[in-house]
Parts: sequence; structure tokens; C-alpha cells
Amino acid sequence: MEATGMISGVPVRQEGRKLWQYLASISASIMAIAVGTALAWTSPVLPQLYEANSWLVINKEQGSWVSSLLALGAMFSAVPSGPMADKLGRKKSLLLLTVPFLLSWAIIVVASSLWLINVARFIVGIGVGTACVLVPTYISEIAEISTRGMLGALFQLALTIGILLAFILGSVMNYTAFTLICALVVVGFLAAFVWMPESPVWLVNQKRKPEATLAMTVLRGGAYDPSEELEEMQREAEQAASRKSSVFDLIRTPAARKALLASLGGMLFQQLSGINAVIFYTVTIFEASGSSIPANIASIIVALVQVVMSAVAALIVDRAGRKPLLMFSSGVMSVSLIALGLYFNLQAKGNDVSQLGWLPLTSLTLFMIAFSVGLGPIPWMLMGELFPAETKAVASGVAVMLNWFLVFLVTKTFPTMNEELGADTTFWIFAAIMAIATVFTYFFVPETKGKSLQEIQEELQNGVQSNRIKAMA
Repeated sequence: MEATGMISGVPVRQEGRKLWQYLASISASIMAIAVGTALAWTSPVLPQLYEANSWLVINKEQGSWVSSLLALGAMFSAVPSGPMADKLGRKKSLLLLTVPFLLSWAIIVVASSLWLINVARFIVGIGVGTACVLVPTYISEIAEISTRGMLGALFQLALTIGILLAFILGSVMNYTAFTLICALVVVGFLAAFVWMPESPVWLVNQKRKPEATLAMTVLRGGAYDPSEELEEMQREAEQAASRKSSVFDLIRTPAARKALLASLGGMLFQQLSGINAVIFYTVTIFEASGSSIPANIASIIVALVQVVMSAVAALIVDRAGRKPLLMFSSGVMSVSLIALGLYFNLQAKGNDVSQLGWLPLTSLTLFMIAFSVGLGPIPWMLMGELFPAETKAVASGVAVMLNWFLVFLVTKTFPTMNEELGADTTFWIFAAIMAIATVFTYFFVPETKGKSLQEIQEELQNGVQSNRIKAMA
């Protein structure tokens, strides 16, 4: 909770300076750019490796493993990353992430066989899964309430910048040069983030209040009085210390179950939208569509739209609210996936689709716009907002593990679904899931806009209690 004053008996939040909150969040988000380049690396590289004259020729089945092994690595690292961040601190844990990223890119540069590439993809997945827990956690803990939505959206924005970077560089550079640039992004993160303060929330939890006060002075400015905010952190830390958390705490109370349902639901629908299948196989989708636009150019356009709309999401999420944006997002994604499936359906039936070459690009662009303003950033935000201090690390680990399990499932099965069911049915399945997501959001996702973490917890509990009273009446 932020420090407050009184005007005519009405509490008024004290506002700190924002500069270092932005600097810390942006520098942490460079790690999300590294995540984006790792995710999208396969999109330009796999089509090259499928060609007969490539230095390493692989088939589609082998390619699906290259794509999906990252997700397996991420899934295994998600749960341990929370306890690691609690033990070592948010900052030190983030800096340590440079090791798996740089190691994997080094292996890929020198790799002479497929198994080495697969090992590298699994290793970078370990870094990716950990980053997806730590970056949103760090940002949510250093940000004021008034900027938490915007700064929380930086993670998804930076991730999309990484994807765009990979699509552009992968289309104009050879395999080795492209990989080296991906490694340089990680070096850039290390150079920027090493100067940033540790999370004050973590420092208070470690009973290092003088250091927490210093970090708050850096993050809020010298004129800001951090005493009330630090007292609130202290109260939460004492509550957390009195209740050592386990995974069972996530289902122990009605409020905890409600938070878990909303968070896991967000992650579930984010990935069952088919987003990572689209990102991993963007070039392949455009090649299959026979679109008049070159596949590499089309994929860059789609990624560019995603970057722009993620920036828009960062600007509007604190005004529009989480829930309306999520419902808009899943609704529009459903419509665009229906249109994309219709194109492939007409193509499969032998109809002339030469006049509809614009449809795959338009559908995927609309899909990316809708994803970027809702289902992209908001599940990550909710992960940092819905849980109290004592269960946040465990809950984040479970949510991210589910997320990456679904990334693995979707990216591994997407080529097979395409082959066995056809592209039309595959996209229609994703469309139906998005329609369900819209209904789920309406009934089960609470609005967190403009509320302190304490207020969100009280509302979850009171909401459950008021529902009980209604049921009894």
C-alpha cells in the first residue's frame, strides 16, 4: 500500500517520482526481449533447416522437437524459480539467468548435430521459464499502484519486441550471425540491470529494512516518505513468516481458490488460443496459405503489429481495466481464428483463393492485436496481483509451469493437428476455446485496476462471503 495523506478527511495516496521505477522495469524487461528472441528463433530457422541444401537437414517431426523442447525446459524451471528468488533475492536471481541463455546460444553457434541444438533449446527453456516468474514479480514489487498496470505490461511488450527482432534478423542474417545477436541481447540486459535496486518487498522479508528504505528512496525519490508503504510491507512479511506457504495454501481458503482459478484460467486460455503455435510457425503458416505476400515479410508485419498493440495495452490497461480488455481480446481472437479457418477450408476444398491472399495476414494481424491488448499481458499481471506475499512465489511457479506445459502441448501437437485434422479444423478448435474464455472471464476474473494488493485480497475474501450470503438468502 502506498503512503497516504488526508484532505478533508479523505485519504489521498502519496505519489513518488517515477523515473527509477521506469528505468528498473525497462532494464528488467530486456530479459523479456531475450525470452522473445529465444521463443521466435525457430520461426525463421526451421524453414532453412528443412531445405535439402541446408548444413543440417531435418524433417518436420524433428523440427517440432526443436520448437517444443524450450517449453519443456521452461516448465521444469518454473516451480523452483520462486523459492530461488525468495532465497537469493529478485535481482541476483535475474542476473544469474544470463548463464543458461548465454550457454544455450554458445552451444547453438558451435553445434554440428541436431542433438546439440535440442540440448541448447532445453537449456534456454530453463532460463525462459524462470524469467517468466521473476520479471513480473520484480516489476510488481517495485511499482506504485498508479503505474503497476503500465509497468506490468512492459513484460509482454518487451517479449513482443524480442519476437519482432528475431523475425527481422532471422530473415536477413545467416544462422550464426542471427544467434550471436540473440546472445548480445542477454549481454545488454546484464549491463543495464546490474545497476538497479533490489526489490524493497524482498528486503523487508529478509529483515533488511535500512536497505529497503534506501531502495525505496531510489525508486520513489528523496521527497517521498516511504514509512507507511514499508510498514505495510512489514505487516505482510510478518503474516507470511507466520504462515509458511505450500502448494496446499493455494486451495485452503475460498479467496485463495478464487485467485488460483482466475490466474490459472488466464494462463490456460492464453496458451490454448494457439498463440505460440502461431509465433513458432508463422512463416510455415504463410507458406501453407499460398498468400501473395512473402512469408518472411508477412511474419514481420504480424510481429510489428504485436509490438505496437502491446505498447497500446501498456498505456490503456490502468484506464480500461483488466476484465474488459480480456473479454474484448478473447472475443476478437475467436472471430479472427474463425476467418483464418474459413480461408484454409476453402483452399482445402479446391476453391480459388487467389483473391483472398489478404485474408491470412488480416486474420493473424487482428488475432495479434486482440492478443496483445488482453490475453498477452494481463494473465502475467494477474499472477503478480492476485496472491498475498506468502503464496505469491508458489502460485507464480504453478501458473508458469501450467503455461509452459501448454506451450509444449500446443507447439508439439500443432503440426500433427494440421496434418490429421486440417488447418481449418485446427483453427476452429482454437476459436471455440476463445469463445469459452470470454464467458470464463465474465464470471471468474476479478477486476484489480487501481487497487492495492491488500484491497484485492479483501475483495476476494469479501466477494466470496457476499456470494455466500446471497446463496443463503
